[in-house]
Amino acid sequence: MRAAGASRGGRRLARGPVGLGRARRGPGTARGTPALRDGDYTLADSSAIIHYLEAKQPDPPLIPAEPKLRGKAIWFEEFADTILVPCGAKIFFNRIVAPRFMGKPCDEEAVQAAERDELPPVLDYLEKVVPADGGYMVGDALTIADIAVASPFANFRHTNTHIDRERYPRTVAYVERIMGRPSIAQWVERETAMLSAQAA
Repeated sequence: MRAAGASRGGRRLARGPVGLGRARRGPGTARGTPALRDGDYTLADSSAIIHYLEAKQPDPPLIPAEPKLRGKAIWFEEFADTILVPCGAKIFFNRIVAPRFMGKPCDEEAVQAAERDELPPVLDYLEKVVPADGGYMVGDALTIADIAVASPFANFRHTNTHIDRERYPRTVAYVERIMGRPSIAQWVERETAMLSAQAA
């Protein structure tokens, strides 16, 4: 959610980090739910947050106005929220959250099962649908689809999860390009530094 807010500029809001946010308890949220605080206003759930941000700071738009593009953008956000993120969360929780923040051992069997059985089909799908020409998931500008699809890969970086560049060249190139945008990269760098300090 930091990525979504930072991509449009303007006043900073308190948001969960790109990766760790889903493993933390925010204001008034259930465990593992992203949270936002804007002054005395709090809101939970990534979909609710992005619609709030879009209404509050509509320029530049992250949700397309054109009906077909909007439908696609919302589909990719839902795909990330319900398929990509849960897969990565199993790895992130066991390798980062459990040992570093909860004092519990990593369930390496669960990690290996997610990497072996769940992640490859997700990456196979993405390899077919991500743009190969330097474009965006939907239309000709950054949208919530790009943020939703690319930002979970921050967790894969944090957990040293291997994404085969030869098998998924389009996906790797696309993610690197989106995550390399200054508005997103700054938050990933801060999160990486925070996690590194926690591990020290």
